[in-house]
Amino acid sequence: MFKKITSWLGRQSPWVLLAVGVVGALVIGGGATAGMAWTNTEAFCTGCHEMRDNVYAEFKESPHDRNASGVRAKCPDCHVPRETVDLLIRKVQASGELWAKLTGKIDTREQFEEHRYQLAVNVWKRMKTTDSRECRHCHTQAAMVPDLQSERAQTRHAKAEREGMTCIDCHFGIAHQEPEGPGPQEIDFTKL
Repeated sequence: MFKKITSWLGRQSPWVLLAVGVVGALVIGGGATAGMAWTNTEAFCTGCHEMRDNVYAEFKESPHDRNASGVRAKCPDCHVPRETVDLLIRKVQASGELWAKLTGKIDTREQFEEHRYQLAVNVWKRMKTTDSRECRHCHTQAAMVPDLQSERAQTRHAKAEREGMTCIDCHFGIAHQEPEGPGPQEIDFTKL
């Protein structure tokens, strides 16, 4: 079969070859784009019981899901970069998480709880490394109105800015249950 195809291609004009190449690139590119879009849906993220019954159930009780304004974050809003190269890198990293699913490493609530802290540390580390980039897609410093914040929040935000802290340093239990163990402020991520 391969020999027939290469023989046929060898007899074609450059324009036919160009057309075949363009159509092939569109099909492959379209498939890859559709695949990326599908893996960024809430339905995909909650398609396995480990996510649906654990972190998604927690998320459903959080201000990121239900709030006065009706603005709702979805899993990819917090866990997937929007920039193309970073998105592709994250998708490759996430394949390791799918491997854990396929091998049954986290198949029960008990197994999830056993690994909860390390899973949280992985997310915290990524967010510290990127200065909480995904948070900042929705929460921009320039759009914050300190006068609308409590005095405590104003003080803490000013301190965080002075000390070069990032969102996840303080806001690490906002959408999911906080695991037992040190939080992002207490961990030396340079040693991980």
